Amino acid sequence: MQYDTIIIGAGPGGLSAGLYASRMGLNTLILEKLSPGGQITKSSEIENYPGICEVKTGLELMQCWPDQTTKFGAKIEMEEVIKLQKEELFKISTPKNEYYSKTVILATGATPKKAGFKGENEYIGKGVSYCAVCDGFFYKNMTVAVIGGGDSALEEALYLSDIAKKVYLIHRRNRFKASPLTVKRVTQKENIEILYDTTVEEVKGNPFLTTAIIKQNGERKELKIDGVFVFVGMKVNSELVENLCELNEKGEVKVDLNMQTSLEGLFAIGDVRENSVKQVVAAAGDGAVASLNAVRYVRN
Repeated sequence: MQYDTIIIGAGPGGLSAGLYASRMGLNTLILEKLSPGGQITKSSEIENYPGICEVKTGLELMQCWPDQTTKFGAKIEMEEVIKLQKEELFKISTPKNEYYSKTVILATGATPKKAGFKGENEYIGKGVSYCAVCDGFFYKNMTVAVIGGGDSALEEALYLSDIAKKVYLIHRRNRFKASPLTVKRVTQKENIEILYDTTVEEVKGNPFLTTAIIKQNGERKELKIDGVFVFVGMKVNSELVENLCELNEKGEVKVDLNMQTSLEGLFAIGDVRENSVKQVVAAAGDGAVASLNAVRYVRN
């Protein structure tokens, strides 16, 4: 099966790319291993997307994007890409099929990093989580901890504060990296307690998590909690192209202003690319830029 462009990933960037490419007449396929929408569907609150004046959840924001994209002719298939090669055309392999394309737009995004404390892997699903929207309901009227100091961590702490009885916000530094408005909202929440200069060293329980061992200003303490939510950054999903194009030291794909990588015909957008600001509106813009340049590449 041959296409003009194949987009790997159906988050905001991938869906935007598919919309623009198909509307401009390219035979377009989007491949997504999970479900359309991307990481943003796990966000509890979106209030800064232009033109959307009411606060929405990430799931609500992304709800109509797949239908809008396919309206112009793009196809979306739920298949995981396991290999990407460049021959005369690009060859894209999934467990089910092999596809060929003149261009590829990489929109694989990023996945949450682990914090690295003892017991983290052991208690995944038993008290350790990376998604407050997914798992917050299970901690109604309980005590939880959130690890991190960026916007995601603080937003998830706010979300959990409306569900849990108590939220500890644990940050290894003495100030947050999040936006001032988000920090202000967190500090005004009565049931959020901020623990600066603090790290989690270990979690314990039997069989479910009940205790976190923390180190605060060099002093070890026990914290009685029912769950830990980890938000300490993201790992870019660039493995498919690590031998095809140039990456930076973080594994992010290097691109020019056209979203073109060092390999002709291969574009990268959104969180997987270098210097991404990791915002929905920016990923959508990347998708438009990449697809319009893919159109130009195919026609030339």
